[in-house]
Amino acid sequence: MTVLVTGSTGTIGRRVAESLDAAGAEVRRAVRPGHRYLPEGAVAFDLTDPGTWPAAFAGVDTLFLVRPPDMGDVRRGLLPAVAAARDAGVRSVVFLSVQGVERLRVVPHATVERWLRGSGLGWTFVRPSFFTQNLVTVHTPDIRDRDSIVLPAGSGRTAFVDARDVAAVAAAALLDPVAHRGRAWTVTGPEALTYAEVADVLGDVLGRPITYRDPGVVGWLRHARRTLGLPARMALLTAGIYTTARLGLAAGVTDDVRSVTGRAPATVRETAVREQAAWRREPDPSRGGTP
Repeated sequence: MTVLVTGSTGTIGRRVAESLDAAGAEVRRAVRPGHRYLPEGAVAFDLTDPGTWPAAFAGVDTLFLVRPPDMGDVRRGLLPAVAAARDAGVRSVVFLSVQGVERLRVVPHATVERWLRGSGLGWTFVRPSFFTQNLVTVHTPDIRDRDSIVLPAGSGRTAFVDARDVAAVAAAALLDPVAHRGRAWTVTGPEALTYAEVADVLGDVLGRPITYRDPGVVGWLRHARRTLGLPARMALLTAGIYTTARLGLAAGVTDDVRSVTGRAPATVRETAVREQAAWRREPDPSRGGTP
């Protein structure tokens, strides 16, 4: 069985490919043409470039499908490639969706799920909650340099999930697509925390106070663009995600990680301990070497 992994250099896809490798599966990593690093077993692939599809899909049984974060129109930018995969002989798709998609019918993930249900392909949906690793990527400058978490989630709770747990569930579905056919796994951590509670956890791990500040949606967009340098589309997307948390729609906790993998998902504290190097400051010579 050959598995094609899209998004193979990203937060989840990279870990999915590693899990499949460890299980002895035949993995084909899809990498965008022109990527600076083409790992062994990779193939140049672009969802929007039909010229890259035949080589990527040849001999593939199962597809791990990730929507690129900057792709809004999935009907034009993603679904034609999945239809071509089906026509080329791909039989099953494991799609990285999002928690609560069944209530958020306007998000692109909902469009992909609806299409897959009627496509004739076997399908499994992996619907993760907010990745704890987003604190390592998007929010590292605030945490590391300003001892703060800045975002518009109010006091709403979020069922943070470790990216490794998401990848483990996806890999299990890819390795045994028949057993997971027609399943929608909502992958969360074991607890739902407010961002103020997350700040307290990070403070404990780092040994210095971390605070949470909610600037509101408009203030977040300004902060995201001017301070963090996020593209406008990503700033708007994250504003929507945090508003979902503010409204209490991101707090649902499931036991799906344990059901699929047989082990408990990581807590925010466990992930923070493992990832803490990202938030450590280098010693400041002007202050006698004190970080």
